[in-house]
Amino acid sequence: MSSSARFIHLRLHSEYSLLEGAIRLKKLPALCASMDMPAVAVTETNNLFSALEFSIAASGAGIQPILGCQVDVGYLAVSPGERPKPPAALVLLAQSERGYENLMKLNSCLYLEKDGQLPQVSLEDLELHSQDLICLSGGAHGPVGQLLQTGQRPAAEQLVKRLAEAFENRIYIELQRHPGENGLPEAERLTETAFLEIAYEMALPLVATNDVFFPKSDMYEAHDALICIAEGAYVDQQEPRRKLTAQHYFKSPQEMITLFADLPEAIENTVEIAQRCAFMAYRRDPILPKFADNEVEELRRQANEGLEKRLAVIPPAVSQEDYQKRLEFELDIIEGMGFPGYFLIVADFIKWAKNNHIPVGPGRGSGAGSLVAYALTITDLDPLRYSLLFERFLNPERVSMPDFDIDFCMDRREEVIQYVQDKYGRDKVGQIITFGALLSKAAVRDIGRVLQMPYGQVDRLAKMIPVEGVKPVSIEKALTDEPRLREEARSEEVVDRLLTYGQQVEGLLRNASTHAAGVVIADRPLDALVPLYQDPRSDMPATQFNMKWVEQAGLVKFDFLGLKTLTVIQNAVDLILKSGRHLHTSAEGSDLYEPASGAVDDISAIPLDDARSYHLYASAKTVAVFQVESSGMMDALKRMKPTCIEDIVALVALYRPGPMENIPTYCEVKNGLKDRVSVHPLIDHLLEETQGIIVYQEQVMQIAQEMANYTLGGADLLRRAMGKKIKEAMDAERPKFEKGAAENGVDKKKASEVFDLLEKFANYGFNKSHAAAYAVVSYQTAWLKANHPVEFMAGVMNCDIHLTDKLAVYFEEVKKGLELPYIPPCINRSNALFDVASGALVYALGALKNVGVDAMRLITNGRKQDEIEKPFATVFDFARRVDLKRVGKRPLEMLARAGAFDELDPNRRRMHDSVEILTNYSAAIFEQKSSDQVSLFGDAGEDLPEPRLATVEDWLPAERLTEEQRAIGFYLSGHPLDDYMAPLKRKGVLSLDELAAKAENGPLVAKLAGVVAGRQERKSAKGNRFAFVQLSDSSGAYEVTLFSDTLEKTREHLEAGAKVVITVEATLEADQLKLLSRSVAPVDVAVADAGASGLRVFIDSEATVSAVASVLEQSAKEIKSGAKGPIYFCLMDPALPGEVEIDTGCEFPVTPQVKGAIKSLGGVLEVQEV
Repeated sequence: MSSSARFIHLRLHSEYSLLEGAIRLKKLPALCASMDMPAVAVTETNNLFSALEFSIAASGAGIQPILGCQVDVGYLAVSPGERPKPPAALVLLAQSERGYENLMKLNSCLYLEKDGQLPQVSLEDLELHSQDLICLSGGAHGPVGQLLQTGQRPAAEQLVKRLAEAFENRIYIELQRHPGENGLPEAERLTETAFLEIAYEMALPLVATNDVFFPKSDMYEAHDALICIAEGAYVDQQEPRRKLTAQHYFKSPQEMITLFADLPEAIENTVEIAQRCAFMAYRRDPILPKFADNEVEELRRQANEGLEKRLAVIPPAVSQEDYQKRLEFELDIIEGMGFPGYFLIVADFIKWAKNNHIPVGPGRGSGAGSLVAYALTITDLDPLRYSLLFERFLNPERVSMPDFDIDFCMDRREEVIQYVQDKYGRDKVGQIITFGALLSKAAVRDIGRVLQMPYGQVDRLAKMIPVEGVKPVSIEKALTDEPRLREEARSEEVVDRLLTYGQQVEGLLRNASTHAAGVVIADRPLDALVPLYQDPRSDMPATQFNMKWVEQAGLVKFDFLGLKTLTVIQNAVDLILKSGRHLHTSAEGSDLYEPASGAVDDISAIPLDDARSYHLYASAKTVAVFQVESSGMMDALKRMKPTCIEDIVALVALYRPGPMENIPTYCEVKNGLKDRVSVHPLIDHLLEETQGIIVYQEQVMQIAQEMANYTLGGADLLRRAMGKKIKEAMDAERPKFEKGAAENGVDKKKASEVFDLLEKFANYGFNKSHAAAYAVVSYQTAWLKANHPVEFMAGVMNCDIHLTDKLAVYFEEVKKGLELPYIPPCINRSNALFDVASGALVYALGALKNVGVDAMRLITNGRKQDEIEKPFATVFDFARRVDLKRVGKRPLEMLARAGAFDELDPNRRRMHDSVEILTNYSAAIFEQKSSDQVSLFGDAGEDLPEPRLATVEDWLPAERLTEEQRAIGFYLSGHPLDDYMAPLKRKGVLSLDELAAKAENGPLVAKLAGVVAGRQERKSAKGNRFAFVQLSDSSGAYEVTLFSDTLEKTREHLEAGAKVVITVEATLEADQLKLLSRSVAPVDVAVADAGASGLRVFIDSEATVSAVASVLEQSAKEIKSGAKGPIYFCLMDPALPGEVEIDTGCEFPVTPQVKGAIKSLGGVLEVQEV
């Protein structure tokens, strides 16, 4: 360090002191350089999040990094049963690597095994890990200062002695001065004299710090708002809150020297401490646990044995010699780069998962290009069958760690991580931290809240900030681009203040959480390499360095991803096997394919040439089929008409912004509507499977190899340079490409053209290994849907059992798209989850709203007696066998609304209104059971009389459907417009299906009926209101757009549940039906003049006639105008020789409401319009 150094900041908080520090780490070296400060310490609050990043950045800029941490210490003894006392902070600085290791151990003490306690270390922890750490006593708010403030001088002296013994000659008494208008803050004023006396009495050195939180004093107010965000406080609140001063900024050496002019040694000691600290965190080569004594030999053994097993089952794509040659080539590279251990570790936990029947994806990312990975069962994709390149995954000319991303079943991923923890040691396995930033919109909302601005105003301001991609633009850019925001800031001082503060704090870090998939495995306890953190919501520690820096610290990342589709596939396969048939056997009992030996019921071994599956793709019946569910994908499938797995691989790769423009060409060439364009005879064969278009990054590499004599490693470097648009690298590569092409007889002009083409597609091109792996998963779902549709849809619905909107789409597919049989919710036939019985989908009780799967399991368990299913005979039998109090009142009401009790009592309203009666009856029975009271008459509760249920008429059909919709989330047994179908037809109103069919012939104006499900209103850029309204009729759900004029006139008719007739302009855009509303009318108004039809009422006894007559007489009294129709009775009494039809000879008003009222009567079997 320069001998001219005068003062060094030893206590500073960067943005990694979350919602507290506002020194941006990237700007810190420049800040030091501007003040001639050759070194600086970063001491985050209770963490080392920035240690490696700071070390590399500062040293790279010529500034000496000093690694430290502000650590909260539990310094007060707590008696048993006493509430924990708040800790206080002191500062620890690492002198050497040993000191840094102790600092990491103390960070583990801060977070691990805290049982909900605030992060803190004990004095015993400090004593145990004090070697090579310099301790600053913490100033007025440190442990010693807190004791002095409360008049406990002897205890303070005792604590200093204890710290001095622990840290020997490495403890300094820390002084801070943050003077304001009224002199020093009270805490500093009360403690400084005592600090000086203790230091002189005990011969301890002094040190001056400034506790830096922000770069300049003019940021004080914005920083104060930041602290309020962290504390959940308001800037102007009267109640006490944490407050700093405007003096907590990055002061210059001169300012600090002036401030401590009376204590020059306190300033000089900052330089002495900086000189004593001679360590920075450094990058390490990758460190892995040793898997075997001779990993090279073990990898070769496992790879060769694995390949042999694979080739015994799969139809080989090339000769056995070619497979062996490729395997040896890959093994040589893996060994040469030193990665055998990595492959063995990944293979081990994947084999464990598969042996424990945990679904694992066929591959993901470029790892699917490795034959070694395929032989080890890391991937399930034969790279030679799909022409996948190993160099795209592991390039000997670009040394970097291999990176397998592994997809596991969503529900069982944690079991695999648990296995890894148990195998390598819980202290050697951890998750990876991630940090969330305070982006512009969030900054505006948070600062608006702490400034106590009205929510509506803050919300409006936040919404004015445009979003680019997935992130909002900065406040500065928003002010430039959005005139309304500028105007708001100009016209209101508080808005200007909000945006000023926002600009100062946006981009700072606000929270820490853990990476969704990343796990690191080490050969030693993790906190010997990196500091650890623990998310309070997790029982597994996480590294304090994020993904970028944890790898540079020497830890190797493994991605354990959860893929829901694997869970869907496993659910479907389990349901097929549960039905007593094999995967290769259809529901009708015929063989779908001949499985290879050892591959029975293995979804990864299904044939890839199934005609039914490709027909399903070509007809775009791909609801719930992985990767191809969107309307755009469905449109592409119809045009492409896939006939082989390569088509699906190409579509997965092409369906992204940019490459998407090549989909029409691909489809036209494939289907013979357009000739394939030749790029050059040397390379046309490489583009054959993609219809002459460059689709994959691997094709870019192969073209460079075959046309210009590149090695595949060199071609991968070329692809990367092109993809990242590295101009210097591309300028260097062009002559090399042209020279190689010339050697193969390609002239310079053509070679340059191909180079330009590669440059374009290197950016566009997709990783074929990833596309192929995901295409295979997509094909597996399509195959299941085409060949085992009921089990597949049950599996899909089980994975989204809590998402009502998705269940509505899936059930529509079951009922209408696939026309599959189904059993509605029923307490005697349904299970907690979706199931299949006798080829029909059984609707899950757990899929009803607000019931919970666990509560429904109480019902299905109660249905079993001695492990044998015994249906409930009556509602009282149900109450006796299921503890209804545990099930809960709300879930039981939902079951009644959904019709789950219809088998026991068809009056849904009676069941709904009797829930409390039945629950009390059940509670009394279970109370007897639990107290072992057995009556003289047998089982507990049998002597309790059955209660009287509520005496109420059932809901009318329309009400029944409304209640059903409340419980299920959509209409299942019918639709509220069913009774209106005849009059609507007479008025020329179309169903959704009819309208969609007509729209295929061109745009049209038509009338649609619908029940309103929801409405969202928006404002256009011009300030005009418009709305999206969701409706449904008996043939499906649809959405209509209303512009301001129509919206203002019709808003009152568009509340949820309203029945309306809408006049729409209908157009078909890319197979999507677009509907724009012109007018809206209530359905009763629309059909009022539709004319009446007659009714034929089917009844099972004469007694029902009087009930029907009563409804008809009532309607005659109430409906004075409107058309009337004849009424016929059709008697279905078993005592009669057959159906007997009776003409009443009278005409009555017939409306949908009258028809519905008659249908709801007991004894009425059916009502038909005539």
